[in-house]
Amino acid sequence: MSKTILITGASRGIGRAVAVRFAREGFDIILTYKSNREAAEEAASLCMDAGAKSVMILQADGTDFNSINVIIDTVERSDVKLDCIVMNTGITHRGSFEELTIEDWNRVMTANVSYPLFLLQRLLPFTKEEASVIFTGSMMAVQPHGMSLPYGVTKSAVHSLVKNLVKHLENYKIRVNGIAPGFIDTEWQKAKPKEIRENIERKIALHRFALPQEVAGAYYFLYENKYINGEIIEVSGGYCYK
Repeated sequence: MSKTILITGASRGIGRAVAVRFAREGFDIILTYKSNREAAEEAASLCMDAGAKSVMILQADGTDFNSINVIIDTVERSDVKLDCIVMNTGITHRGSFEELTIEDWNRVMTANVSYPLFLLQRLLPFTKEEASVIFTGSMMAVQPHGMSLPYGVTKSAVHSLVKNLVKHLENYKIRVNGIAPGFIDTEWQKAKPKEIRENIERKIALHRFALPQEVAGAYYFLYENKYINGEIIEVSGGYCYK
């Protein structure tokens, strides 16, 4: 019997690596992207090469609640039941606390917390019993620092959302967990100046950034282990302040 996973924000970085990891297990893949169609098509191609039976790509902006309808309409027309949902879409806002606006704050809160929550609510009728829901949190929710106040706070909310959803999804027999990635060697991180990267690496016990596929393995672990529920798995390489 075929299995289907929906991954939001899967055209690049962690989301793409997760899509490829599940493709290797023969999953049908539904992935969403915000605006970069070329990157989404490349991700779809990688999934097919990895062994996916089918791949569907959907444009859906995580800051626009209307795009939830696009996802729901497509899932309903496709007549699929989801075995796994990965809520990976997220944005940040960099700037000083003094310059932060209500619009900035609300935009990050929508993308990181409200959008995935209400998407999940709408997806419940199309989700199998004993399915797995996985949210992407962040080590910034565990060890906050001054890079982005809205990001750190909203990812803390994501971690709390995971814990609180456990009881709400109990009657559906759906498990919910989260991954808190540390510094991952994505395109954005690779663009950091050498001195900044080296400073970060000194704070990681393994002295390197994680590969996206290493993080993706943790997502598959949460799907495969049927007894883990309500947990946040930290994938940081032993990050700490020094």
